[in-house]
Amino acid sequence: MMNFPVLTTIIMLPLVFSGVLLFVKNEQGIKLVGLIGSLLVFFLSLPLYFLFEPVSSMQFVEHTIWIPAIGANYQLGIDGISLFMILLTTFLTPIVVLSSWNSVSRNIKGYMISMLILETGILGVFAALDLFLFYVFWEVVLIPMYFIIGIWGGERRIYAAIKFIIYTIFGSLLMLVAILFIYFYHGGLTGNYTFDILRLQQIYIPLGYQTWLFLAFGLSFAIKIPMFPFHTWLPDAHVEAPTGGSVILAGVLLKMGTYGFLRFCLPFFPHAVVQFVPLMLTLGVVGIIYGALVAMVQPDMKKLVAYSSVSHLGFVVVGIFALNTEGIQGGLIQMVNHGLSTGALFLIVGMIYERRQTRLIADFGGLAKQLPVFTVFFMIVTLSSIGLPGLNGFVGEYLILLGAFLSQKTFAVFAALGVILAAVYMLLMFQRVMFGKLENKENARLKDLSAREISLLLPIVALIIVIGVYPNFILSKMEPTVNSLIEKVQIQRENMALVEAVAGVSHLDER
Repeated sequence: MMNFPVLTTIIMLPLVFSGVLLFVKNEQGIKLVGLIGSLLVFFLSLPLYFLFEPVSSMQFVEHTIWIPAIGANYQLGIDGISLFMILLTTFLTPIVVLSSWNSVSRNIKGYMISMLILETGILGVFAALDLFLFYVFWEVVLIPMYFIIGIWGGERRIYAAIKFIIYTIFGSLLMLVAILFIYFYHGGLTGNYTFDILRLQQIYIPLGYQTWLFLAFGLSFAIKIPMFPFHTWLPDAHVEAPTGGSVILAGVLLKMGTYGFLRFCLPFFPHAVVQFVPLMLTLGVVGIIYGALVAMVQPDMKKLVAYSSVSHLGFVVVGIFALNTEGIQGGLIQMVNHGLSTGALFLIVGMIYERRQTRLIADFGGLAKQLPVFTVFFMIVTLSSIGLPGLNGFVGEYLILLGAFLSQKTFAVFAALGVILAAVYMLLMFQRVMFGKLENKENARLKDLSAREISLLLPIVALIIVIGVYPNFILSKMEPTVNSLIEKVQIQRENMALVEAVAGVSHLDER
């Protein structure tokens, strides 16, 4: 297995199946090919967890010369940061495909092809160890997501798709400029022009350059998360996207932004990171509280869940910029938790919408007696989202708040308000939809979950409980990488302080 190109196989297999779909004409056959392809990718990715050693070095590394003229290589590898992002992607994709079985009725072939290409792009982003390759995969993701929203979305789908593409392309162009600067700067210093991420992390970048480079990378990642105040594209994209698009968008695509901060900003620009900690923590906390308050007044369930994403991802930002083991580990596990809990919430809203063709909270009430199985799943996912002890959300939020308290007590106190506000808007939505009198006659005719719908939610709920009870199966794998990252940041900061001190002494001697 160690000599087998497992990462290439996992990344390219969805692309192969999307090619196969071009020759399948039967609608049922198209769905089956899409499902089989996504399930095969998931099962092939499972050995990554069991073979992954809890050490800080990159594993399953693949290296092939790609474009020698510019020093770009096809280089892949994973560590404790990227491992669970890849597993989350391969886990959610077959669920998304199966969730679209009945909800997507037009041009199902195009939809399945777009979803599989999207999976290839996301997996490539999390595995790339070459900056040029990373940027190619980063851009690949935009195209199928644009079509998923723009073709299979709601009434305002064109507006939402264009808004999504404008925001993200603007951020991508800034990152491209920063990538080229680092490429030429490293080449000018060493005479070796390369896009190798691990090599580029070793160079000394002056503080003045670091500041601008952090802003270029950081803005791109902040838009992708999205952080306040760059979040306005997300509610429109979520509301207009089909259920499957919303699940994959919230589940893994938004995590590309938080992953980017960990993979690039912290190790590349450690001095600038320290300078921007107060700003990033402020934006994270504002996002937590703002997202929760806006979610609280939403009449549409899907829009409520969309704004809850802004709030929950604010917690991840706070954890990352706490710059300690507790905070970053909390941020990483919360990235997984958010993908599971919010993905399940979008599935649940989609199931209700398929039955009633409405998402307005006021149109429901008293569904608990009519839909008992649905109620159980909805309750567990709701409690997970608000961080109930014993479920996955509690683990991530506790570690983030602990890390923030150890680093910046004031920010931790304000971030904790988000936990309280989340309980308010999530429990209020659950109460208004599921309890009270069943007054609407249309609701009285609703049927409970089918076997297919139960099979969608059951594995997610199982993981929600397992992570809540035994989070160490994730934490133990990522801890060495997190510790190594923090150590690299500290060493880089010390080295830069020494270089600046020597430069200051030399300047005094010259005078």
